[in-house]
Amino acid sequence: MPKSPARTKANPARELVFGDLWEYDPAPETADPKLKPRYDLFINGSFVPPRAGKYFATINPAHETKIADIALADASDVDAACKSAHKAFTNVWGKMPGKERGKYLYRIARLLQDHAREFAIAETLDGGKPIKESRDFDIPMAAAHFFYHAGWADKLEHLAPGRQIAPHGVVGQVIPWNFPLLMLAWKIAPALAVGNCVVLKPAETTSITALKFGEICQEAGLPNGVVTIVSGAGETGAAVIQHPLTTKVAFTGSTEVGKSIMRSLAGTDKKLTMELGGKAANIVFDDAPLDQAVEGIVNGIFFNQGHVCCAGSRLLVQESIAEIVLAKLKRRIAVLRVGDPMDKNTDLGAINSRKQLTKITELVKSGVAEGAEKYDTGCKLPAKGFFFRPTIFTNVSMSHRIAREEIFGPVLSILTFRTPEEAVEKANNTPYGLSAGVWTDKGSRILQMSTLLKAGVVWANTYNKFDPTSPFGGYKESGFGREGGKQGLLDYLSVG
Repeated sequence: MPKSPARTKANPARELVFGDLWEYDPAPETADPKLKPRYDLFINGSFVPPRAGKYFATINPAHETKIADIALADASDVDAACKSAHKAFTNVWGKMPGKERGKYLYRIARLLQDHAREFAIAETLDGGKPIKESRDFDIPMAAAHFFYHAGWADKLEHLAPGRQIAPHGVVGQVIPWNFPLLMLAWKIAPALAVGNCVVLKPAETTSITALKFGEICQEAGLPNGVVTIVSGAGETGAAVIQHPLTTKVAFTGSTEVGKSIMRSLAGTDKKLTMELGGKAANIVFDDAPLDQAVEGIVNGIFFNQGHVCCAGSRLLVQESIAEIVLAKLKRRIAVLRVGDPMDKNTDLGAINSRKQLTKITELVKSGVAEGAEKYDTGCKLPAKGFFFRPTIFTNVSMSHRIAREEIFGPVLSILTFRTPEEAVEKANNTPYGLSAGVWTDKGSRILQMSTLLKAGVVWANTYNKFDPTSPFGGYKESGFGREGGKQGLLDYLSVG
């Protein structure tokens, strides 16, 4: 229960301000995540040590302590994984009727639900996000993607009526550290549903839930080689992407790495889809439901500590309501709780790594140096771990680095506009094009803005709403291709 502020002799009748000095008793999640001290590679249906015998530590970002040792795959391990996947595609999975493939995906979805609690805890320990986000969003949504794509497995002829479709074969997939299990589900579920086999490389800082997913594949009885998981750093991912047996590559990560991948694959016939960075505009008009909008703003930038490609990191507010929106926003973030990710009361957990914390800190310093006005709650941070306060900047111009570069942290830049035309111009003044938000009472304005904004996804009077049936992706420097829905399935097929 919340503890109210103590009255003192100096101020016996002190007025209670909402959120002022309120604290919550700790509510830690204490279930066993069933972690191992060491994780091997998952190749051909079995866990095998890396051929070079090398491992690296994965760190709990909230405590800076080692969780486990993770296998470091080299080119020979990747070669074995790709050959295993190719054999499985040629002999088993590629020939299997869709209704049979669907049964395996349904089984995987149910097993994720059965093991949801241990996966949620493992995700939070390894990545730093609050347990309530892992529990209520990441794991349920991962299962939902397998359920949805299982339903498509025997209905593929409806994806492109009158046209010939065929799976690519072996798909190489590289996923990021911000949503480890969910990004795995986004990638693996559609690839398997249409008949491909997968070689997946998880992010080096968050490999545990991907390797635990190998245990789910074993429990589901998935044929050997259909899913292989090779952990490691950038060299491992490059080996997966460039291997001659991977005919399709799917990548989610930074725009910088995405450009490097495109250069490395230039001149090859590999198919490629990419979901890259973003610098989304969240636009609030003067007729918007302001309390609802403030909740959407907070969710848009502080969810998962801002470690979201589509985070609404640029807030564009109509000038006439800027002052009241800022006041409401400051009051709202004053009660956000930053701390132990395993505490069910925590709103913002740990930054994923020291490297990412350094990047966030450096960009925030640049905002102050360039003349923007910084505000944070001044809340106390844990003595150990990688933490950063929720931060907002006012007096921001489009030339500031914090308005142009992807911070990938809990930092919001606030700009103002007077007309819808100015809002569109500022929103589109970025090399990115992943997402946007529009807050207004007028349906006609929502439709107009959705056509004018150069973003792959436009949310109306909400933010960060996802569903397996809805395609997600960007354009410009935010990538190409879609994940989710019929469009996402088609990207894993050759259509003739």
